[in-house]
Amino acid sequence: MFASREAALDAFPGRLDDERGGAAGLLAPEDRYCVLRERAQAPPAPLEPAMRDGRRWGKGPARKLKTSFRLTVSYWKIGPEAPQAPTPQARDLRRKSGAAKLDAGQLRALAEQPLRPVRPQQPLDVGLFEAPAPEAPHILIPDE
Repeated sequence: MFASREAALDAFPGRLDDERGGAAGLLAPEDRYCVLRERAQAPPAPLEPAMRDGRRWGKGPARKLKTSFRLTVSYWKIGPEAPQAPTPQARDLRRKSGAAKLDAGQLRALAEQPLRPVRPQQPLDVGLFEAPAPEAPHILIPDE
């Protein structure tokens, strides 16, 4: 943990996007697996109730939480290859009469298989009072 963001950036040169270096300090998207996270150290102790000026809770002192910075590493884990033979979907097996007789291995296999769509996705339906945004045609704006 580091007391300041600058100390953390100095400790890991070339691993993080460093705005201090301008365009030379920016990483390619595939190399951005390290991120600095800001964390609060310890929460302050709760205030004791005090009757002041006719109020139960007096104005407490302005407290600022101490923060620290921690390096977080994230990565993609490559999973096993999908099975070649299509297996029946769980929604179909659930409706059959033998669904209650499935053993633990079959239930585990159903839970681990990827979801497949029932039918292809239909194009976006634009209503009578909607229009696509000129700068972003994938966003619909109500026009009434």
